[in-house]
Amino acid sequence: MSTPSSFRTVERSDPAIAADGLEFVTVKSPALGRRADVTVYVPPAARGVADLPVAVLLHGVFGSHWAWALKGGAHRTAARLLAEGALPPLALLMPSDGLWGDGSGYVRHADHDAERWIVEDVPALARELVEGCSERSPLLLAGLSMGGFGALRLAGKYPQRIAAAAALSAVTQAAQFDGLIGESRAGWSAADADRSVLAALAGAPGSPPPLYLGCGWDDPYLEANRALHRALQRAGIAHRYVEGAGGHDWPYWSAALAGVLRFFGDALRAGL
Repeated sequence: MSTPSSFRTVERSDPAIAADGLEFVTVKSPALGRRADVTVYVPPAARGVADLPVAVLLHGVFGSHWAWALKGGAHRTAARLLAEGALPPLALLMPSDGLWGDGSGYVRHADHDAERWIVEDVPALARELVEGCSERSPLLLAGLSMGGFGALRLAGKYPQRIAAAAALSAVTQAAQFDGLIGESRAGWSAADADRSVLAALAGAPGSPPPLYLGCGWDDPYLEANRALHRALQRAGIAHRYVEGAGGHDWPYWSAALAGVLRFFGDALRAGL
């Protein structure tokens, strides 16, 4: 007997049509109450692996599910690191953020829950789509800019569920979105852990998972990321902080992703 689906509808792209190993999926999300999109990459080396880890990459404002793959080449970076032995087999899922306005912040809104979409629906979709993914599959979250805000904040709120988290060029406070999005945040959750990365990590129920923060020297959020780094140090929250050449742009994020995935590989091997 087949297991009932978590989704009312699941539409999958045709694998017979070449797409560089990528699959594109549209589901009706219970958390969002509407359709949402996910780009999926499962490398050949992942076939037959039990409890296959799931790495979820979160995009920034104005973006969508295709950005990490088709602007950042994330699947190619993952394939290269797998071939080098720097990354164990995993499934790479790149979801849209819920497509609210210019960006949802990956938080709960008055009429939908973009947070639950990421921490519940996307892993459930991985279990339905990808052979080897299970309830025991480690979940890894990484994101850029708005996605970094989401990844770090969710790591603080769900440390038992998330095996490691990483952020590049992270937005660190929800108030920073006011200069980016065209909509009001009036319907966003006002909980401290939903407005501040530091509040979410400092208030974690138990120790946060392994954390990675990276930012470019020409990034407008560099000082905010440095401030977060210092605050985490003062709070005794372990993390890796890396600065390097680059700005708030795809050349930086594409190059820096390799360091994030290597960090995930280390975290997965340490947890085996």
